[in-house]
Amino acid sequence: MATILLSVAGAAVGSAFGGTFLGLSSVAVGRFVGATIGRSIDARLMGQGSQPTIKQGKVDRFRLTGAGEGAPVGRVYGRIRVPGHVIWSTEFLEKVKKSGGGGKGAAPAEPKTKTFSYSVSLAIALGEGEITGVSRVWADGAKVAIDDLNMRVYPGSYDQLPDPKIEAVEGAGTVPAYRGTAYVVLEDLALAQFGNRIPQFNFEVTRPVQAADPSAEGAIAHGVKAVAMMPGSGEYALATTEVNIKYGGGAAGVANVNTPSGVSDFETSLRQLDQELPNCGAASLIVSWFGDDLRCGTCQIKPKVEQAEFDGRNMKWRVAGLTRETAEVVAELNGRPVYGGTPTDQSVVEAIRRMQELGKDVLYYPFILMDQMAGNTLDDPYSGQSGQPALPWRGRITTSRAPGVEGSPDGTAAAEAEVAAFFGTAAAADFGVDGDSVQYTGPEEWSFRRYILHQAALCAAAGGVHGFCIGSEMRGLTQIRGAGNSFPAVAALRDLASECRTILGPEVKIGYAADWSEYFGYHPQDGSGDVFFHLDPLWSDDEIDFIGIDNYMPLS
Repeated sequence: MATILLSVAGAAVGSAFGGTFLGLSSVAVGRFVGATIGRSIDARLMGQGSQPTIKQGKVDRFRLTGAGEGAPVGRVYGRIRVPGHVIWSTEFLEKVKKSGGGGKGAAPAEPKTKTFSYSVSLAIALGEGEITGVSRVWADGAKVAIDDLNMRVYPGSYDQLPDPKIEAVEGAGTVPAYRGTAYVVLEDLALAQFGNRIPQFNFEVTRPVQAADPSAEGAIAHGVKAVAMMPGSGEYALATTEVNIKYGGGAAGVANVNTPSGVSDFETSLRQLDQELPNCGAASLIVSWFGDDLRCGTCQIKPKVEQAEFDGRNMKWRVAGLTRETAEVVAELNGRPVYGGTPTDQSVVEAIRRMQELGKDVLYYPFILMDQMAGNTLDDPYSGQSGQPALPWRGRITTSRAPGVEGSPDGTAAAEAEVAAFFGTAAAADFGVDGDSVQYTGPEEWSFRRYILHQAALCAAAGGVHGFCIGSEMRGLTQIRGAGNSFPAVAALRDLASECRTILGPEVKIGYAADWSEYFGYHPQDGSGDVFFHLDPLWSDDEIDFIGIDNYMPLS
């Protein structure tokens, strides 16, 4: 302003004298002198040098949306997305960051810049409690990671306490706990990511339907006590650590973060488990290796990978001494693997420990996936023809010719030899635990015993588990008869249970997960009318703690 005024005044003074000075009119000289003096005065008044200060992100007015007195409190059942309602807020906090400009008395090299940023703390009511959690959050319709919000969830219980941030602002003993109302507190929410404004929030909340009596188990969600953690394949599916992969050419990605939660898929699953089934105290953890033949005498069981080129930067794939470069690749269909690869050993240890930290009893469940594809030339033990079915059930593993098929060795010493080849000779003494990894010094074989004992050693490396299955649904195998109506696979399972006990210790519950059509006995379809309670020696073995049944009950 002084620049303009003194410029005009200088021109008027100059015109009064008239004439020229150094070729310039007295009016021009007066205007120049006045403007120079005016700029100096402006600079002093405004606290800046010869260049103006640039302000970035300055907001003159804020508004809170969604705050209103007398709004109804919604009731939520199941899993639902709700908009929420602001019930408390702080004033907006403005922070200023200065940059640029020169030193005292020096001309600034660049303009001074003031960058403004804003934050606010607020509480948002979600509805009537008691909810079990908030699983997802949207801001202006876009999902945001919950861990990035500094958010606390109050479920709406009748004993919840006031939020410490609200008490710090309003004073201890002067704020309500909002008992019976589920709400969240977003503390020091940075608004820059939302264009320096409060976004429109939506929350996905979970409130399992509960019986009239809160202590009763009449509602399914509150009555479920155990689940199976699936799938058991995926190289990093069980990792709690975020695993980064560098693909080359500057491309990179995260292998196991596929939701806006910002945490690993396994961690996200565990959080949702607690929200949806609050009384679930146990889970079976499934881990898969791959079988390649329905004929037990030639079947190998190995860990495999989804692809052999790119590895995790912070968690290299390692299973049973194999690396990504030395492991076989899972069968593909239309250019994609038909299964996820075997979970890397490190991820299995992480998963067990994390489940136990959350108070879950872990039942470890080794799982065989068969990955032979259509068009294979393997002899089919059930038809005697070339070509086994694609991706068959592990319960179909049997002798070179299945019982009842012409040429079957069932009932002979040859059948015993085939079963022995399947189980192998690996022993507990061949395995050692070194920190979080398992070492193997036994025979070069990819046998059933090596597979199961390696899993037992992983459980020991993780600090132990509650229960352990030495196998599951091996229906075709346990019904194989040796000479004199013996059942060699059942005897081999009993010996394997003893070896697992050596690794796992006396506290772990050991059992076998029999198929529902297998656990009660064997009825040979040979016209003899015989009935064999072939698993009774296993169920009664001193090292077996429970009778396990994989039972697929119809829902209606």
